[in-house]
Amino acid sequence: MKLTYLAMEQPDTLHFALQDSIDDAEINPSRIPLALLGQFRADVEDFLKGSGKEVDPTKVLVSIEQGSFSLVATVEKTSAPGLWNDVAQLQDPSTLGSVDPKRAAVVARWQEATRRNPHRSYGLTDKKNNLTIRVHSGSDFYNRDEGVWIEVEKYLQGTVIDAGGSTNPNIHLRVGNDKLIVASSQKLLEDEEKNLLYRSALLHVSAEENLKTGELRNYKLLSIENYQPVWDEAEFNILVEKGTQAWKDVPDDWLEEMRGGRK
Repeated sequence: MKLTYLAMEQPDTLHFALQDSIDDAEINPSRIPLALLGQFRADVEDFLKGSGKEVDPTKVLVSIEQGSFSLVATVEKTSAPGLWNDVAQLQDPSTLGSVDPKRAAVVARWQEATRRNPHRSYGLTDKKNNLTIRVHSGSDFYNRDEGVWIEVEKYLQGTVIDAGGSTNPNIHLRVGNDKLIVASSQKLLEDEEKNLLYRSALLHVSAEENLKTGELRNYKLLSIENYQPVWDEAEFNILVEKGTQAWKDVPDDWLEEMRGGRK
């Protein structure tokens, strides 16, 4: 009698891992804050479904693995090709804008959470194809088509057309044909002695600048500068006198020589 052994094919599974520490002890399946567990479960569900609800969460079998905290979801590749394509795409952190928007939003939330809490990290692994995605405080998942946003400080000069607010205080500043909204604190507005409304103002702000396009967003007020755009003839004459004294010993043809005008 001949015996034939058939190897069972490994199921298509995705491993979603969450690492964090609470009170100097790592979380695990028997010790995890309820709110964190709920948020992680919701993120996993959103990632699996995607914008087009490619996966029905009610039909996904999930197991909990030992470790920090890991959910293992079994999803056949033939039933959700978009999900598996997105997992492969995310091997390159700069392609966040190329994956399903809802899945990209999950990864972006994870990236933001790890930057607020460096002890936290997320992992997504397709062991069958040896693919692993790690989201931690040092990773940088972004949409390369949108460029990179960096923190900058700027000075904005314009006319204040509105200021205040009880819950979200801000200043509405008209700069040319644009109207900018600059977030503020109540204290900065309370401490300002002058009436800003319908007057010219110089604001020192922080913002995010797109390195690719130069676009600015998320303005936040740092200070209101003492700005008096008036002509002071006496001050101007003082500066002229200082300049005259500084250049009095320079030969008249020095500038021409520096430009190469004389041979």
